[in-house]
Amino acid sequence: RGVYAVGHLALAPFGREAAALLACGDGACISHTAAAYLWGLVDRPPTDVDVTVTKRCRGTQGITIHRNRLHRRELRRRHGLPTTSPARTLIDLAPHTPARELERLVADARVKRLIKPGELERALAAAGRRTGSGRLRALLRAESEPGLTRSGAERVMRRLVKASGLPQPQTNVRLGIGRYEADFLWPAERVIVEVDSWGFHGHRKAFEQDRRKGVALSLIT
Repeated sequence: RGVYAVGHLALAPFGREAAALLACGDGACISHTAAAYLWGLVDRPPTDVDVTVTKRCRGTQGITIHRNRLHRRELRRRHGLPTTSPARTLIDLAPHTPARELERLVADARVKRLIKPGELERALAAAGRRTGSGRLRALLRAESEPGLTRSGAERVMRRLVKASGLPQPQTNVRLGIGRYEADFLWPAERVIVEVDSWGFHGHRKAFEQDRRKGVALSLIT
């Protein structure tokens, strides 16, 4: 209400978000799912634009209003628009986002380098007991836990194979190529299965080694 696009037939990119900010006045910023869209964490914008305000908004049609006070460190500019920081956006989304989707959002924010190491942890510390912050803390704790051990992975894999009615594989088989071992091998079928665990593969060097190993194993199977 009260915002007009003059002189052209189509809105510019992020025109809806700009219009929502103008409708809500000074101090408004894009937040929640709309902020996730601006940061590239979700593919489609929400039906209504999420805007966080500290005072009453003039018109709310097409806008989802969130009333909250934001610290300066929680604000950024994205595509020229005031927007909640990626870390604050994740905290805002945590209460109503399914666990797997929340995990994906955090992972994507890291891959896109939208959050620096420790930034989300600091934002959570500042958030205190804000709704949803506990879910994010639990997710971060789970990330820091060690992944499956080799013996644990073998037990899980054997249970899955048995439940599927498949023949049991050979395990930790040294192959005649380099120094590589196959985690699970079905020699008659020429099938190898490798198990990736964050505890052993969660850094660049391990990632590169895994890719080299995968190429080598594909050449002999």
